[in-house]
Amino acid sequence: MFELIRANKRRSAALIVAFVLVLTLVGMAFGFLIGNGIVGTVIALVASGGIAFASYWKADAIALAASRARPADPQQYQRLHNLVEGLCIASGLPKPRVYVIDDPAPNAFATGRDPKHAAIAVTSGLLEKMNRVELEGVVAHELSHIKNYDILVSTLAVTLVGAVALLSNLAIRMMWWNGGRERRDGDHRDGGNPLALIGFVFLILSPIAAKAMQAAVSRRRETLADVSACQMTRYPPGLISALEKLKEDTTVTHSASAATAHMWIEQPMSGVADHGKLGMWNRMFDTHPPLEERIALLREL
Repeated sequence: MFELIRANKRRSAALIVAFVLVLTLVGMAFGFLIGNGIVGTVIALVASGGIAFASYWKADAIALAASRARPADPQQYQRLHNLVEGLCIASGLPKPRVYVIDDPAPNAFATGRDPKHAAIAVTSGLLEKMNRVELEGVVAHELSHIKNYDILVSTLAVTLVGAVALLSNLAIRMMWWNGGRERRDGDHRDGGNPLALIGFVFLILSPIAAKAMQAAVSRRRETLADVSACQMTRYPPGLISALEKLKEDTTVTHSASAATAHMWIEQPMSGVADHGKLGMWNRMFDTHPPLEERIALLREL
């Protein structure tokens, strides 16, 4: 388990490096667009460093805001706070910030850069549909993500992937506009088409890069968090029952998006576009192992 934690930290560093490299290529395209590739590359390096730094410190706030999470009032959500506090004391973790999301679908996620700067968010649907031992299993799962440092990679992926996609889209728009400019002699710029082609390549590869970076948030992490949660609660039937309820529930988590899908305890948009001729293709990009597999593994503990 400690080796997996160290691997998660290495993946975080690799994620930032990959982001900087991609953004540098976009900057080079900007540079060629304005006629100075070196300037564009330098600008991209400075921008990527700034965005990476901001992502490390503020990605959790962005993820919570994107999910429309609000702080859980200690009086109104006393049961939730008591469960979090009890599990944190038992596992030696500092208590994370606790949030609630107004969404009828039962789901939850954890975010932050380390255990001292972490937060967990649960939906109102989860609080309504889970009994105490089931809710304890879900909370333990999210606390395990915090303890294993899964949250750092997961949270960084939200902002870094979004930034790459945004900059790639901006690049192709600028290249498209540049391709229509004319020289003083009335001839079209010779470099317009190659630059536009580069922009199109970036635009096409952006969704694939987003999926690849989300894949870095390995499906194996969910299995590890399930096992760690059972060690934390010492009661596997609680989490098994919670996962069975999640499996039976078909409500779509409206507070989730493609950028944050990998953070939730259950594939938040499962059942959407999973059938038909393209069903196999859609399942290839699932961010979680099937619930059936996770339940079967826990039954063997």
